[in-house]
Amino acid sequence: MIRLKHGHNEIKKLVEDSAGQDFNSCLHCLTCTNACPFVRAMDYNPNAVIRLIQLGMEKEVLECSTIWVCVGCNTCCHFCPMAIDIPAVMDSLRHAALERNVTVKEPDIVNFHKEVLNSVKKYGRTHKLEIMMRYKLKSGNLFSDFGIGLKMLQKRKLDLTPSKVKNVKAIKTIFE
Repeated sequence: MIRLKHGHNEIKKLVEDSAGQDFNSCLHCLTCTNACPFVRAMDYNPNAVIRLIQLGMEKEVLECSTIWVCVGCNTCCHFCPMAIDIPAVMDSLRHAALERNVTVKEPDIVNFHKEVLNSVKKYGRTHKLEIMMRYKLKSGNLFSDFGIGLKMLQKRKLDLTPSKVKNVKAIKTIFE
C-alpha cells in the first residue's frame, strides 16, 4: 500500500526546478516505458519514476536503480505525447541522490557515469573507448568485456581517437 505524504513535496519541487518539467501533464500512457531500450534492466519503469516523484516518495525514487540505468538516449521523449524530458528528470534525480549521499545499489554505475561526464567535458562528446578504458582501470575488472570490445572495434563502433566539438571551451563553461 502506498502511503501518501501530505504537505510539501520536496523531491517534486526539486526536479521540476532543475529539469523544468511539469509532472502533472504525465498521462501514464506507458509510451516512454514501451520505447525504452533499457527497461528490462530497470527496477522501476520510466513512468513509474514519474509517479514516485508525483507521490513524493523521495527515498524510493532516489534509491532506485532506474535513475542510473537510464542512458539519456531520448527515445522516451521522442514518443511522449506530453513531451516530458525524462532523461533530464533522471539526470536531476542522479544529482539529488549524489548530493544527499544516497547509497546506490550499483556503485560501479556511478563511476561509469562520472567517466561519461569527464569525456563530455574533455571533448564535448563521448569517446567510448576512453570511457571504457578509464572505467575498467578504476574498477580493476579489465578483461571481463574484452571479447565484446574487440567485436565493437571490428565493427567500427569504437573510434580509436576522440572526435571533438569545435568549441570545447563552451562545453567547459557549461560544467563550471
